[in-house]
Amino acid sequence: MLRIGLLGCGRIGQVHGRTLKYMDEAQAVAVADAVPAAAEALAADLGATAMNADALIESANVDAVVIGTPTDTHFDLIHKAAAAGKAIFCEKPIDMSVTRIRRCLEAVDKAGVPFMTAFQRRFDPSFAQVKARIDQGVIGDVEMLTILSRDPAPPPLSYITSSGGIFRDMMIHDFDMARFLLGEEPVTVYAAGSSLVDPAIGEAGDVDTAMVTLKTVTGKLCQISNSRRASYGYDQRLEVHGSAGMLRADNHLENQVELANMDGFARAPAQHFFLERYTEAYRLEMAHFVEAVISGSAPSPGGEDGLRAQAIADAATLSWREGGPKPVTA
Repeated sequence: MLRIGLLGCGRIGQVHGRTLKYMDEAQAVAVADAVPAAAEALAADLGATAMNADALIESANVDAVVIGTPTDTHFDLIHKAAAAGKAIFCEKPIDMSVTRIRRCLEAVDKAGVPFMTAFQRRFDPSFAQVKARIDQGVIGDVEMLTILSRDPAPPPLSYITSSGGIFRDMMIHDFDMARFLLGEEPVTVYAAGSSLVDPAIGEAGDVDTAMVTLKTVTGKLCQISNSRRASYGYDQRLEVHGSAGMLRADNHLENQVELANMDGFARAPAQHFFLERYTEAYRLEMAHFVEAVISGSAPSPGGEDGLRAQAIADAATLSWREGGPKPVTA
């Protein structure tokens, strides 16, 4: 039984906690949060012990930690967990700085502990099936990838001002998916963005509508579209075009019922947001982490994946601000 400590009891901490609640191979034994009431509530739900973060990390009863705290706390928590010999599951981004991410990975390597970056979309059954079929060669050589990712509504402005920008907090998932499906590293990035949803987002120094083109060393292309507004629900689609065919993964709808009448054909809206859309992906990524730690294998995506996605996000941010294509340097 892998004994896990949850650092952070907010929305994502609750998701991981309730996943662990129904796992046979692992258990959330301790939780910590900057808001004691949040820790106490989740601890009661999971049958865990609420404690402060340092005590949790140092506890001999904890084998691994899940870091679901704000990004600016990750650096210190990773170093402390690595020094304590704990396996680490860290929400993206590892840090806002590529340099600081490298320092985190050096600490992890020195300690010899397992490390996983939580890009849950890799574990979505539809996207995983696309990857499997690419690897089987069913569409030949991949040439173009199109990713569409649009939220139903923007987050609070307080989040926007501390998130690092749309390329680092939202599109970073798509950058990881691009690397995952292209099978090659993007070497150049061209980004454009506008504030079309809420002028306050632009006034805060960010954009809410963005498009990016990635190019790999062999010339494979990826186009990513992000928006913080989609009136029809959480829009998550992708299409991979290859030399011998095409693979597509469409939105998950609230139900699969279709109405046909004299007005035409009507289907249900897309699922509302990421908690609904990626429920199974969150379960499968945690199961993978637990199995990897127990078996002694390296969890994937790992720290290097988090580093490279952040490097692409940095290049995209620079491209948006300065214009023109920018190189990706990890």
